[in-house]
Amino acid sequence: MPSNPGQRHVWIERPEDVSAVQAIHTAAFGRPDEARMVAAVREVGAAAVALVAGIGSRQVGHVLFSAVTIEGRTEPSGLGLAPIAVLPSEQRSGIGSRLIDAGLQRCRGLGYGYVVVLGNPAYYRRFGFTRASSFGLRCEYAVPDEAFMALELQPGCLEAKPGVVRYLPAFV
Repeated sequence: MPSNPGQRHVWIERPEDVSAVQAIHTAAFGRPDEARMVAAVREVGAAAVALVAGIGSRQVGHVLFSAVTIEGRTEPSGLGLAPIAVLPSEQRSGIGSRLIDAGLQRCRGLGYGYVVVLGNPAYYRRFGFTRASSFGLRCEYAVPDEAFMALELQPGCLEAKPGVVRYLPAFV
């Protein structure tokens, strides 16, 4: 951990971060549902990328990327970005963006082809996400078209792969 108490940094989630991650998600969403979802994904070993953000030694944010599939396809080269949480006292300070940037970089480095996200288009567009429907993708949940987005980490990996994107059972 950095010695500078105000230094912001991101690291791969460690076992000692688990209780803080639960508290971050519960505080950020005002309910324990997302914290339970993260725990369920972690329990089955399906967290492809899980990062924690800190200020000094204090954990203040978390992002999870886990496997998604396109119905009818066998290659598991895609991930879903969900959930992302930052403590309310630290929101709008760039921590969420830092987590997403670091997470996407790690996903690329691990060889994943694409990431999907369900969220605010104005926020996620700045990371390169576009409507998933432009790739012929639909979300398994009934959501507005503009809110379901995709990002190719490897250009062309979503060509000719239309279909319904399915999340892990923990997301139901």
